[in-house]
Amino acid sequence: MQTSLLKDILPSENLQRYVRKYQVSRFLFDAPTAPPIKFHAPRPEHCITFYIRDAQKFSYLNSPIIYTYPPCVINGMYTVPIHRYGGKDFWAIKVVLQPSVLFQIINLPLPEITNNYINAADVWGSQIGLVCEQLSTLNDLNEMVNVIETFLKQVLRNKNKGKHPIDEVADYLLNSENGASLDWLASQSCLSLRQFIRKFEERNGISAKTFQRIVRFDKAFRMKNTYPELDWLSVAVRCDYHDYQHMVKDFKEFTYLKPPAFYELEKTSPERSFGLVEA
Repeated sequence: MQTSLLKDILPSENLQRYVRKYQVSRFLFDAPTAPPIKFHAPRPEHCITFYIRDAQKFSYLNSPIIYTYPPCVINGMYTVPIHRYGGKDFWAIKVVLQPSVLFQIINLPLPEITNNYINAADVWGSQIGLVCEQLSTLNDLNEMVNVIETFLKQVLRNKNKGKHPIDEVADYLLNSENGASLDWLASQSCLSLRQFIRKFEERNGISAKTFQRIVRFDKAFRMKNTYPELDWLSVAVRCDYHDYQHMVKDFKEFTYLKPPAFYELEKTSPERSFGLVEA
């Protein structure tokens, strides 16, 4: 192993209402070393990811088909785990968007790309090709982020959909310590429950209930990664589960594994194998 880097970068101030963070991953392997496979669990995020060097591949669990991502990919929300395969020189910059921003900048119903992806070139054409080409010539991370931010500002200037009060609900679910009932969330959006359910899924690709569950699950496994000395019941209670079995239900749905088995699998992930912990 020659190089390893896992780093989060905050966007410039005028982009923070649209972008949560840039997540930078760099793994440069020695020639005879086989890059490890990453078991990737669902996360409450839409992303635009740039693969700067070698391509990344992925497969759905229990499927023999391995797909290759294009140089820039738009990922919908995932509710199922996948396997990801990096190259010898894996360098990715993931633009993690704020909730509903993807809906605002692409002219496509988001449920159509849930558990799927689209080639960014199919949305932005030659514009994204020029960005990818420019990134491939750079080695300085700050310069790369500047190129990406210039592109994002152009895209946002041309977005054809605005923000809706329901988008505040997704922000709330993402950042709140505790959950909330759908009826309460609908009332905060000034919508009927039926309107709320339809509108949330239209703008985020999945239901508010599923989004809420993925946020809670994501918080639970990250807490265990950060505080391995915590027992699973303590993790469950701190993450707003009723009890351990309640948490097990989410882990089995989103990873097909019980919490201890998923935790052991997480410890073999590329970033943790090289002493890096993903926040």
